[in-house]
Amino acid sequence: MSDLFANWHHLSFSGDGWGWNLLRGLASTLQIALGAYALGLFIGLFGALGKLNGSVLTRWLLEIYTTLIRAVPELVLILLLYYAGTSAINQVLDMLGYRPIDISGLVAGIVVLGVVQGAYATEVLRGAMLAVPKGQVEAAAAFGMSPWTILRRITLPAMLPFALPGLSNLWLIVTKDTALLAVVGFSELALTTRQAAGTTRAYFMFFMVAACLYLCVTLVSNALFRYLEKRSRRGQPELN
Repeated sequence: MSDLFANWHHLSFSGDGWGWNLLRGLASTLQIALGAYALGLFIGLFGALGKLNGSVLTRWLLEIYTTLIRAVPELVLILLLYYAGTSAINQVLDMLGYRPIDISGLVAGIVVLGVVQGAYATEVLRGAMLAVPKGQVEAAAAFGMSPWTILRRITLPAMLPFALPGLSNLWLIVTKDTALLAVVGFSELALTTRQAAGTTRAYFMFFMVAACLYLCVTLVSNALFRYLEKRSRRGQPELN
């Protein structure tokens, strides 16, 4: 225990302390998580609409996408999409006569995790849309609303209370999945923590600090999603 307290100076924000590095790693983690979450919601929204209202081919392709993504471990998907995806893009560019491009780790991390999130968000949003009473949609159509207007004014607001618990879980999952990007060398909180622990040999302290930072993100996120869920259920009966 005395060794633990003796290592606290490694967390300082001056000299050879790792305080700023850990905060930058946390900022990178949140940046990737927010980008991937937004991309996943975008994919999930159109994926859910495609599964519910698309053609037979569209529904079939989306079913393959969601099944494959949810069946394969995230670490394998990250390695596959990061390396194979980058290689495939450069091969296509080479065939078209363009120079290969160097995709930044930030963009690659957001896209890879966003594709993974999209499969899960598709099912969460599809289930929420199915929970919306059909009478509301039929009434809107009877008033002459366009499909886009019905989606924007009826379906999305009505499905939000049903979707938020699942979307909250997806956000917490993506904040933790960012740690998997350490295997491809992207410097987020997990990799920064490992580097700090390896340099100072204060493994227990640094990984405990990282765990506390992830916990803080979770607690703040839970409070925010509870607030959003409470607002989205205004005027509805309280749930026990």
